[in-house]
Amino acid sequence: MSLRVLHVLDHSIPLHSGYTFRTAALLREQRRLGWQTFHLTSPKHGLAAGADAPRDEQTVDGLHFYRTPASRSVLARWPVVDQWALMQATEQRLLQVAQQVRPQVLHAHSPVLNALPAINVGRRLGIPVVYEVRAFWEDAAVDHGSTTEGSLRYRLTRALETRALQRADHVFTICEGLRRDIVARGLPASKVTVIPNAVDIEAFDVGSQPDAALKAELGLADATVVGFIGSFYAYEGLDLLLDALPALLQRRPEVRVLLVGGGPQDAALKAQAQRLGVADKVVFTGRVPHAQVQRYYDLVDVLAYPRHSMRLTELVTPLKPLEAMAQGRLLVASDVGGHQELIRHGETGMLFQAGSATGLTEAVDELLRQRERWPMLRAAGRRFVEQERNWTASARHYQSVFERLAQARQPLAA
Repeated sequence: MSLRVLHVLDHSIPLHSGYTFRTAALLREQRRLGWQTFHLTSPKHGLAAGADAPRDEQTVDGLHFYRTPASRSVLARWPVVDQWALMQATEQRLLQVAQQVRPQVLHAHSPVLNALPAINVGRRLGIPVVYEVRAFWEDAAVDHGSTTEGSLRYRLTRALETRALQRADHVFTICEGLRRDIVARGLPASKVTVIPNAVDIEAFDVGSQPDAALKAELGLADATVVGFIGSFYAYEGLDLLLDALPALLQRRPEVRVLLVGGGPQDAALKAQAQRLGVADKVVFTGRVPHAQVQRYYDLVDVLAYPRHSMRLTELVTPLKPLEAMAQGRLLVASDVGGHQELIRHGETGMLFQAGSATGLTEAVDELLRQRERWPMLRAAGRRFVEQERNWTASARHYQSVFERLAQARQPLAA
C-alpha cells in the first residue's frame, strides 16, 4: 500500500546528531516501502548551532524539508512562554504544509513540542497522528539543568507528555525501557510499538587500520587509546572516565584518553583533567568534520561509554554502542538500562557498575589483558547489529500500524 506520510521533526540534516541520523535512516526505509514522505522541522532547527541561514524549504541528501521560521512575537523571548510560541509557529506551518501535501498520516517525533501541534492539526484535518518518543522532554530538561526531577515544572511537563501520548492514535518509541514507562502511564500495550535504534551496516567498515600520521600528530604514536567520540553532555559520564584515568595509568602508563567532539561539558572536562594532573594524558580534538570521524575511530583501541545512571540513561538506548559494534570495535560501558538492552556482557562488550571509577578501571584493564578474546568480541558485536539492529528490520514495524490508520480514517477536505 502506497502511503503519504508527513513527518514533524525537531531538527534534521544537515545538522549532525543521533536524532538526525536516526531520522534520515528511517525516512529512507519508509521510502523503500513505497511510501511518499514529506518532512517539516520546527523553529528549533533554525536556532541550532551550525544551522544554515533561515529558509522556507531545503533539500539535503535527496530529502526535502519544509522549514518553520521562529516566532517574531515578543512573547517568544520569555521563559516558558517561548515554548508555547514554538508550538504555535510549528502548528501554523504544519497546517499550511499539510493542506498542501495532503498526507494520510502525520508522524510526529520527539519532543512533545512537535506532538501537540501535530495532534491539533490532525484533529482539524481528520488525519491520524502517530507520536514517536525518543526521550521524554522532562528528563532532557533535568539533564540540561533547566529543572530538577519532581519539580513543579517537571510534573507539568510530564503531564503534558502523558496527555500527548493519550491523544495520539498510536505511539512508537525506540526501546523497551521507554515502552514500559509509556504503558505505565495508562496506555494499552497494543498502542505502543518499539522501533529499535539500529545502524546502516553498509556505512561501516570492519578492521580499518589507524592513520599513522594522524596518530603521531595527536601524540598517540605509542599509546593504548581509550576514546569517546560524540557530544559532551553531563549524562555521558566523561567525568567518570577522567576520574578513572589516574588509577588506570598506574597499571598501564601507556594509556591515553582521546575525546573527539564538544558540548556543554567541554570546559569542565578540561579543568578536571588539569585538576587531576592528567591533562598531558588526555587529547581533546574539538569537533571534527563528519567525513573525518572514521579516521578518529580508527585510532581508538577501546571505546568508553560511561553514562551516569539517571532516568534518561536508564530508559533510553543510545546509537553510539551500535555504531561501535558495526565497526567491530571493542567497548566498555556502564550498566545503565539503555546499555543493557544493547550490550551482552562478555559477549559483545564489557559492562561495569555505573558511577564506579574503579569498575571502569577494572573493565578497561581486563579487556586489555585478554587480547585473545578480542576477535570473538568484535565478531559477536558485528553479528548482533547485522542480524538484529539494522534499519530495514526496525522500519518494518511501522507498516501494519500505518496502513491500518490510513484505511480507518481518511483526510477531510481542506
